[in-house]
Amino acid sequence: MLNRFLAVVAIIFMNGATVMAQTDSAAEKSCSAYETISETVNCYMQPVEKALNATIFYAIDTGYTYADGSAIEFPVVVMWLFGAGLFFTFYFRFINIRGFRQSIKIVKGTYDDPNDPGEVTHFQALTAAVSGTVGLGNIAGVAIAVSIGGPGAVFWMILAGLFGMSTKFAECTLGVKYREIDENGSVTGGPMMYLQKGLANRGWPTLGKALAIFAAVMCIGGAYGAGAMFQVNQSSMQFTNEIVALTGGEESFFNGKPWIFGVIFASFVGLVIIGGIRKITHVTEFLVPVMAIIYVTASLFIIFSHITEVPSALALIFESAFSSEAGMGGYHRSLDPRLKTRNIL
Repeated sequence: MLNRFLAVVAIIFMNGATVMAQTDSAAEKSCSAYETISETVNCYMQPVEKALNATIFYAIDTGYTYADGSAIEFPVVVMWLFGAGLFFTFYFRFINIRGFRQSIKIVKGTYDDPNDPGEVTHFQALTAAVSGTVGLGNIAGVAIAVSIGGPGAVFWMILAGLFGMSTKFAECTLGVKYREIDENGSVTGGPMMYLQKGLANRGWPTLGKALAIFAAVMCIGGAYGAGAMFQVNQSSMQFTNEIVALTGGEESFFNGKPWIFGVIFASFVGLVIIGGIRKITHVTEFLVPVMAIIYVTASLFIIFSHITEVPSALALIFESAFSSEAGMGGYHRSLDPRLKTRNIL
């Protein structure tokens, strides 16, 4: 019974939700009073955001306060994610460190065999996964966490990311173990598969089916929320602002019409998605390395441009790591009104 309980707890830990929150100002007036489509959508999404905030992102009072006197609260979902990573790290004997060399060999194609079942190579699978995680988590999420939690938040994000590698290992292993391959070689898998099958094998088919449905719904919410709306919204704002500035400012046809960029973006994405997983991986195996090179190069350029400040910055990170704002605020506030996201990517 204890083994079954731990199995359920561990699996539930791996299924965090990804949701983008809107600001509370939308509730101050009727949704029909807004002039733009974006503001109207934000207004109608406000009740959904509040419901999710009260359930999925429910937070407990820690008994501590910030410098301004406000209470420090800790989201339960963060404890799930961090606790799961910690559990899997010890259970698999630090697989996140021990398996690093093996993972490099797999990505390099050392074990690739054209006759093996599946639709994509190990490298293509990696790029497809990275394409959906790098960006929102390591740029927007980190910037928000540091701006609110201070330099010490960096330490906790590194620690959470390290433990999160073990969670990802368990998640991917279960995905491969319980996947289905049809006669045409098409692969179907994911949490909705291994939750249902894995728990059914342990004698809990009803619970497995319920959690599988819940996971599927959360995946859809995450894809539309942080995976689509947030990133496209940020891109469209930058693109639209540049176009408006070049085509007449406030008098420009594109002023107040970010949906034009959305339609163009959706069209390109649709062309890729319609081609299935093979088309997606053909695109990601080209784009992700380019994206990674640009990101790493830019990061190194910034670091070496301020190389004399690096020692003091590292010292400040570790000195601030155990303050209440960094340890709790860095996690909680990065999930709070401006952005709510599963940030262990």
